[in-house]
Amino acid sequence: MRLTDISIKALKAPEKGAVVYPDAVITGFGVRVSEGGTKSFVLTHGKLRKRETIGRVGILDLKDARSAAKKLLAAYTLGKTSTTSVPWNMAVEGFLKERKGLKARTLKDYERLLKRHFRFGDLKVSEITTQEIQRRIDKLSGTPVEQHHAFVVLRTFFRWTHRKYYVETNPMDRLQSSFKYKPRERILSDVELKKVWRAAGDDTFGTIVKLLILTGQRSGEITKLSRAMLGKNSVTLPSWLTKNGREHTFPVGSMTVALLKRIPFATLPNFARYKGYLDERSGVTGYTLHDLRRTLRSKWAELGVVREVAEKYINHVSGAQAGVNGIYDRYSYMKEMQQAVELWEAHVQTLIA
Repeated sequence: MRLTDISIKALKAPEKGAVVYPDAVITGFGVRVSEGGTKSFVLTHGKLRKRETIGRVGILDLKDARSAAKKLLAAYTLGKTSTTSVPWNMAVEGFLKERKGLKARTLKDYERLLKRHFRFGDLKVSEITTQEIQRRIDKLSGTPVEQHHAFVVLRTFFRWTHRKYYVETNPMDRLQSSFKYKPRERILSDVELKKVWRAAGDDTFGTIVKLLILTGQRSGEITKLSRAMLGKNSVTLPSWLTKNGREHTFPVGSMTVALLKRIPFATLPNFARYKGYLDERSGVTGYTLHDLRRTLRSKWAELGVVREVAEKYINHVSGAQAGVNGIYDRYSYMKEMQQAVELWEAHVQTLIA
């Protein structure tokens, strides 16, 4: 049948599923009517008879829909495009599924950033404009670090969609993050360490803080400690838990051993809230929990612990263990690390006495 504005209005919905009414003017072009009565202009093309939606009837008129169908058929015939766009939600799930090899916490962060800040629902990824992306990124200007992380993950996502032929061009190609990384330099003094330790308490959060002070490991590693990771006087972090993906074994002293008896932690507190409470009780502010790691590394240097030992202990491969040196230097440094641990715990003991 030759579709007209009047005939389209008269098209009836099926009792179940959907039906396509073909147009006699353009081969493959037609109107799809769902059982709910929704009408959309569609185009079926190619050897596989692939069908794609051009637009909703009412939003797009018949004349413009026919024009779009002609342009699409011409492009397919000339081989200028082979994209197959999909809804945003479907693309995100596919993107995350292909990243199952990432660490669980990294994958979770990818999912959080994409689903919290970029809720495009069933909008096709090919219809998401550069301007709309920029608008949503600009809304995060009050939290620059979060904004930068969201930008990086979204850029990775759209590069993936481009490789998958979901978009003809990457809408983020011309966008840049305004974030300027500034390395943190905060180190707690002995007086501040004493105040923080005494105010930390013996609850789960306080135990975590004290373990961070004593070991200098990352908070994400300490919070996930299990009994299976503990030796008599050592801890072994499996490769899936460490940031660099390497198994890491380090010795611990008697103070740390006593605290490790409280793991695994049944539930974890709200770190932001409890850190605020700790700041109020201790009177020490302007630092993050990660700064405790930098503090240990710096204090060890003051106490005379050599760089190789300190870097090995905190599992920092960008320092003395980086590059060729890290590849060929397989010495465990356990004896030297044990001596450094004893020296550090003795120092902490004098602070809190």
